[in-house]
Amino acid sequence: MERGPLFNPYHGETFWGFLLEFGRRMGALLIGRLSFDQLVSDEIQVLVLIGISISSSLIGTFLILRRMTMLANSLSHTILIGIVLAFFLTSASLRGQGEIPPMEIMLVAALATGFFTAFLTEFLTKTVKLREDASMGLVFTNLFALGVMLVTLLTRNAHIGTEAVMGNADALHKSDLSWVYLIVSCNLLLFALFFKEFKLTTFDPALAYAMGFSPSLFNYLLMTQISATTITSFRAVGVLLVLAFMTGPPLAARLFTHDLKIMLVWAVLLGSCCALMGVAVTRHILTIYGAALSTSGVVVCTILFVYLSTAAITRVAIIWHRLVGNASI
Repeated sequence: MERGPLFNPYHGETFWGFLLEFGRRMGALLIGRLSFDQLVSDEIQVLVLIGISISSSLIGTFLILRRMTMLANSLSHTILIGIVLAFFLTSASLRGQGEIPPMEIMLVAALATGFFTAFLTEFLTKTVKLREDASMGLVFTNLFALGVMLVTLLTRNAHIGTEAVMGNADALHKSDLSWVYLIVSCNLLLFALFFKEFKLTTFDPALAYAMGFSPSLFNYLLMTQISATTITSFRAVGVLLVLAFMTGPPLAARLFTHDLKIMLVWAVLLGSCCALMGVAVTRHILTIYGAALSTSGVVVCTILFVYLSTAAITRVAIIWHRLVGNASI
């Protein structure tokens, strides 16, 4: 019989102990011996971060192949304005207590800010005739600066400055799981329904346009997915660190394969493993050294470590293959 949610079975666990206990409890959850209400904070963190990794890895794969990571960087910064406005537009009682506004309001605000960012960027590029990278840099730096100003003016009692940067995984609730996996489901559904269209507009936009598919339409759809994924990641990893979830796993996956479907699978698996290992490392450091580190920061560092390790292993494999090939000749 499992003990209630107030008991944390991960207290005092090290890295490997955490992984074993997590596997045991997730197995119990799947077969019904553990109820959803008995999930503890560490498990909620892992499940939320895995959900964020899945959405971010799927989106990030297409962003990298389309060379649109700068746009994701722009959106992750400018969405701060939407978050601040969501705080400001909610009731005074919510702002006074420093609580998070309803997710519905934050989603609408984030989507509106995302489309405004895209409109400004396109206007500067096509009308003012600036280079696209210059337009993005000009838009996101100025809108982010405006967001920082609004934080200081409108949300003095909300304390969202640090949370906007790195999130606060310790403050996650079971309700966050619902929103994160709702966005995961939407992203999976969209990529499943429009996989051929996304693939065609990514690798040959001219052919896609000739066949009647609008590359701009799928660019805007991707921007909508970025905005929704970023805002549901806000509480866990902030609006800035989420960019690492969108770029790290897909870049590592690209070292393994050039097949798009396999790359998507690898990116999701690597991102999910990084989320699990990051939480385990955070618990390990707390147990051994008594230091409470930022979970999101540790996960991002884990993503970097996995990418560097993958790049090193791939490079060694290439060199070894060349040496063996030369020796056989």
